[in-house]
Amino acid sequence: MAELSTARILVAVSGGPDSTALLLALHEAGREVVAAHFDHALREGSDQVAREVAAMCAGLGVPVIAERRTEPLPKGSLQAAARTLRYAFLDRARAESRAVVVALAHTADDLVEGAALHMLRGCGLAGFRGMPARRGHHVRPFLGVWRRDVREFLEQRGVVAYEDPANVDTRFARVRARLLILPSLERDRPGILRRLHAAALAASTWHDVAAREASQRLAAGPLTGTGLRALNDAAASAALQLLYVQAGGSEPGLSRAHIAAMRRLAQPGPGGRGVDLPGGLRFRIVGDLMQVVPSRLRSREATRLDVRACAGCADGHAAHLRPGLRLSLGFRRPGLRMRPVGGRGTRKVQDIFVDARVPREERDGWPLVFAGERLAWIPGIAIEADLTRRPEERGLHVTVTPMPVASAGKIARLETPKAREEI
Repeated sequence: MAELSTARILVAVSGGPDSTALLLALHEAGREVVAAHFDHALREGSDQVAREVAAMCAGLGVPVIAERRTEPLPKGSLQAAARTLRYAFLDRARAESRAVVVALAHTADDLVEGAALHMLRGCGLAGFRGMPARRGHHVRPFLGVWRRDVREFLEQRGVVAYEDPANVDTRFARVRARLLILPSLERDRPGILRRLHAAALAASTWHDVAAREASQRLAAGPLTGTGLRALNDAAASAALQLLYVQAGGSEPGLSRAHIAAMRRLAQPGPGGRGVDLPGGLRFRIVGDLMQVVPSRLRSREATRLDVRACAGCADGHAAHLRPGLRLSLGFRRPGLRMRPVGGRGTRKVQDIFVDARVPREERDGWPLVFAGERLAWIPGIAIEADLTRRPEERGLHVTVTPMPVASAGKIARLETPKAREEI
């Protein structure tokens, strides 16, 4: 069994052989443990399993935190929905118990099954691990222990654990791998399961090295396309995954297709619109800076226009326009042009946005101030030269709330733009 922290451990106990053995092993080793049992309420008799877990814990003198599902299952596959609710419960139970980690009872067999399923789907280095020994607060100390060893451990103690009928239900891909695919491979190539197990552990080590390199790269400063291209393939993929997680994405949350699309966008040459990611997030590149941001467009209804008389002030967030203008809020539409203060001639709004490094997906939601049909102000970026207050005039002090900010924190270049890569 892998080494664990000496601090309090929350053990996820389903009542099955693996989790029962893990609880017993940690308890016998003198560790401070708390059991956590989640009743998915998916089949008749699940409440009896919960009572048996509670009775076992009482006999051991181990505190138990139990919960029964009362909310509807999330949409999608049954196993994925159950897993989502179970892990949410484990997070709550860890906080309640003040445990440092949550111990999960996945075994060497589970590791091989996971690696096999991932290979069948076409996986990269991270997928070939099968499952990591640690991710966040979750640890898997049994990844070097085979299921037959677990059963022998329980038999020696006269413990009979609950056998979940779902573990022999071939409707599930993992069960088919466990009962059909892997036994056939072992029969034709004796020892292949142990070799797959060793390969998965090696892949996990390689992935950990890549993850450390990625973490060091992001800790050194913002991730850029140039910086990403300097990393090897594994570290580059890990860096993009970490960037996603730091923006609030789940782990794991990105498929190989997501990572490949993000890396294509980072290559030199014509840019793209960005990559939509799970969890309402979006990957984009602003200049050379890589960002993962909420994919929702700026709310048009939330913007407010305020206008008052002003003889001139130092408010850098306001536009000071000529008196007598009838101003209104609007948004980008085809054909808009303006002659920015300090510029030469008129410019397309599209070009001004490009030079200000406003990402494409934000441009349609960027509030604009119009004087009649004429564009007067692109807040935070440019003001129409012909409508700017003259020094001797008492003009209009114009603000919008909230004030939009260009992602790159850079105002528009007002000279005629040179050919450049589009954001």
